[in-house]
Amino acid sequence: MSSQRESFRGLSAAEFFYRNREIAGFTNPTRALYQTVRELVENSLDATETHGILPDIKVVIQLDEKDPNKVYVEVSDNGIGVPVEEIPSVFARVFYGSKYVLRQTRGIFGLGIKMTVLYSQITTGRPLYVQSSTPESPVIAEYELLINIKMNLPIILSEKLIRKRKKFHGTHVKLCIEGNWSQARRKVEEYIKRTAMITPYANITFITPEGTTIYKRSTKIMPPPPQIGKPHPYGVDTELLKHLFVGNGNQRLKDFIMENFEGVGEATAEDFLKWSKIPNKKLSSFTIEEIAKIARKLKEYPNWRRPRPTTLSPVGEKLLKKGIKSILEAEYVAAVTRKPLSYRGNPFIVEVAIAWGGKIPASDKPILYRYANKIPLLYDEGADVSRKIVDSIDWSLYKVKFPAPLVVVVHVCSTKIPFKGIGKEAIADVPELEREIENAIKEAARRLRIHLRAVERAHEILRRKITFEKYIPEVARALSIITTVDEKTLAEKMYKMMEREIEKVAAPVSVPAPTTVSVKAKQEVKR
Repeated sequence: MSSQRESFRGLSAAEFFYRNREIAGFTNPTRALYQTVRELVENSLDATETHGILPDIKVVIQLDEKDPNKVYVEVSDNGIGVPVEEIPSVFARVFYGSKYVLRQTRGIFGLGIKMTVLYSQITTGRPLYVQSSTPESPVIAEYELLINIKMNLPIILSEKLIRKRKKFHGTHVKLCIEGNWSQARRKVEEYIKRTAMITPYANITFITPEGTTIYKRSTKIMPPPPQIGKPHPYGVDTELLKHLFVGNGNQRLKDFIMENFEGVGEATAEDFLKWSKIPNKKLSSFTIEEIAKIARKLKEYPNWRRPRPTTLSPVGEKLLKKGIKSILEAEYVAAVTRKPLSYRGNPFIVEVAIAWGGKIPASDKPILYRYANKIPLLYDEGADVSRKIVDSIDWSLYKVKFPAPLVVVVHVCSTKIPFKGIGKEAIADVPELEREIENAIKEAARRLRIHLRAVERAHEILRRKITFEKYIPEVARALSIITTVDEKTLAEKMYKMMEREIEKVAAPVSVPAPTTVSVKAKQEVKR
């Protein structure tokens, strides 16, 4: 047996992710470049939408002239900005940020931007350049930052304050990473396109070595921004209760429940205490065993109200349809926004759109676009609950025959998306969520079926119309001989009779314009 003693030490959060960057999506130069663009764009959208600002976002990809495997990624926005004193920690301290509150945001860990800085630092040694200003600040702050990996603290290489000469607020970041643009290009372009589709109120300028793509906003209407909310009793655990009890020792349990949890009034709080048989005593007098019992009973009590959706910001049916029609140029779009529900005390809303025809290419199965809190999910589709549900549906029930030009868009918004991993690319099979996604898809599919039936009906009416028009001249000619009535008069009456009958059966179906057959038939009668 060895007499050598083991040595022990802790890891900072930054050092942990330095050693395990793969779990955050930075697995290789291709995926890392995609992940970097994604994290920066999501930060910019959160900095605008959450504060009711119409987003103006610019994304620039540049290759290093000497080494094409070094890629410069630059993103700027017109968001709320970051206070000067917070900039170093916000951008160069892992698990530090403004997203640790209960409301819907794209980011959930306060990790994304720091991972891009870590990856840049690891692969190229270059610092992050950041420029930011809040609306009320008289200055624009410029920093160059690295992360002290051992201590999880920012290293400030340079700091500069510039007095504003005009109104400005927003953030501009630039970093250099090891990346493979030729392989990442398709995914990055698709990510930007899908982001533009779910945010039709945003201007997005995308500049790459191949050229510039501009997605102009098609509306100035934005979804209401999410509000900060309180936790729901169903989502409480012992540790959260212990944390909330701190500093409130003199408060009694009933008042504590009313003040700290979502949707709890006096009558409900009293009923809970009666039901749970927990005394309404001061918080400081509860033992750890009693706190654990309170947490358990909070989860079990059956009469809590559903979480309110004010902490969420769904896109909405109108904006969803507008974005899809603008980007996909579909013939028909059906959109559904379901009522808010909850899982484990976390509110969520499912939105689904089905797009058909137009410029959508025919495919052997439905093309799936997945979103979580307006984030396009491009990787791990096979592991996602939405793919499982889409594949399980019998589309023939909705008059869809494959190959078909069919796109299914699924958007889940929640204060806590149940991702399968920290890379945030696939949503887990949570039963409540799974049921709601299936119901939403089927609701949209029923609307599609109505449309496809109407199209079939219109085509059948058109076929009959063409047939009738083809024979009207001959019938009019024969009747003219028998009745001695003018051939042209007879033909015109027959055309009017046909149009009246078509109007009866066609409404509200749209019948296509007359074909060359009908035009020729009428010309023949005139001759």
